[in-house]
Amino acid sequence: MPLPPYPGLWGPAAGPVGGEEPRQRLHPLSPALHGAKSLVVVIAGLSWSTLSRVGFGWFAVLVTVFVLGATVLSVVSWWNTGYHLVGRELRVHEGLLWRRTRAIPLERLQAVEVVRPLLAQLTGLAELRLEVVGGGKTEAPLAYLSVAEATALRQRLLAVAGRSGPAPAPAAEPGLPAVPAPEGRRLHTVRNQDLLVSQLLTPQAFLLPLGLVFVGAQFLSEDSWSFIAVASTLTAMAGVVLQPIRRVLDDWSFRLDRDDGTLRVHNGLLETRVQTVPLHRVQTVRATWPLLWRMKGWLRLRLEVAGYSAGEPDDRNRPDRLLPVGDADTGARVVAEVLPGVRLDALPATPPPARARWLRPLSRKVVGAGLDDRVFVARSGLLTRRLTLVPYARIQSVRVTRGPVQRLLRLATVHADTAGGAGAAAVDRDLADAWALAAELTERSRAARRTDR
Repeated sequence: MPLPPYPGLWGPAAGPVGGEEPRQRLHPLSPALHGAKSLVVVIAGLSWSTLSRVGFGWFAVLVTVFVLGATVLSVVSWWNTGYHLVGRELRVHEGLLWRRTRAIPLERLQAVEVVRPLLAQLTGLAELRLEVVGGGKTEAPLAYLSVAEATALRQRLLAVAGRSGPAPAPAAEPGLPAVPAPEGRRLHTVRNQDLLVSQLLTPQAFLLPLGLVFVGAQFLSEDSWSFIAVASTLTAMAGVVLQPIRRVLDDWSFRLDRDDGTLRVHNGLLETRVQTVPLHRVQTVRATWPLLWRMKGWLRLRLEVAGYSAGEPDDRNRPDRLLPVGDADTGARVVAEVLPGVRLDALPATPPPARARWLRPLSRKVVGAGLDDRVFVARSGLLTRRLTLVPYARIQSVRVTRGPVQRLLRLATVHADTAGGAGAAAVDRDLADAWALAAELTERSRAARRTDR
């Protein structure tokens, strides 16, 4: 019997039961991409010392055996991996020796992103990653799907997560190609030229010439020549240089769209990402003005999303990018889209009392806090200015803390905690004002949550 064409099932792992959708498998090329990753790991693991001891022939045999083994495991894993929607849950079935089924409640869904590493771009595939409340890491990365299927599945998951009724109809009938979702309304596109200039206006860029001069002096001076010294210097320089380079590669062709109640972020050069964040999941918005950027009037905007995996070793997996670089007008327009009614250039923030100078002799005047009609405002930073906006409805708890020196000066710090973890803090407030601020924050957060419900 001939197999049905992809994206239908290639021999379904489970047929529909009681009206459930059939279990879908990943793209048939998924084992090949996983095998390619294994090839790099195997070659790096065997190392050149193994090549020198056994010779090229046996080294090639070892590599072939390991790659074939990894490919067979990838094919078996692909055969046993599937997913389908059951009500308001996404169920993912996987496992080789031990079968496992994960049920992901979609009402806890925080963000969905479509990631396309370099190999996936070359083969027309994509990886779907999910973030849920309380997840210790990215949930159920479905690697790999066709781009159209990943886009359609992302739209379905977000639609189910944002409604209380039954799940919407499937995006396409089995055997028919999925239709990509519309792009939505364009909010802003960052010029790559501005992205490059912004990374040149960093301390790393200014320290790089000094490092080059030092390394050159090491090579030219026979008395101070030391392989270890030069190697360690080059390693340190590589760490300094790679950080801005990675930021440029990650934020290349950055554009921000809004699709109904969600934000859609497109970015990346070698690895493209399409991150989708529901606006009602946004906990805080942070604006940053680095020292050297202020002469061009530039700022950076970041998001904090509830439940997103703070423990991820790679911060690129977090959907926190809102505006990598932009002017004041662009920043104000983007903030108004995320937090309607909030004006970035007209936010109240009063500094701590004069006696707080004993704790903050230089930064007392730039530190402050205030209450806007819709958000709690906290500012900080001397060289790099920071402004944090917390919607009242996202405040989970309010705390008042006092250190030993604060007790002597009758000062206190008020913390507004969010589900995202960081929140915001009004530091070194007068003790009576701190308790009044805490009480007002508590009352406003309760009122805002009642309004949201």
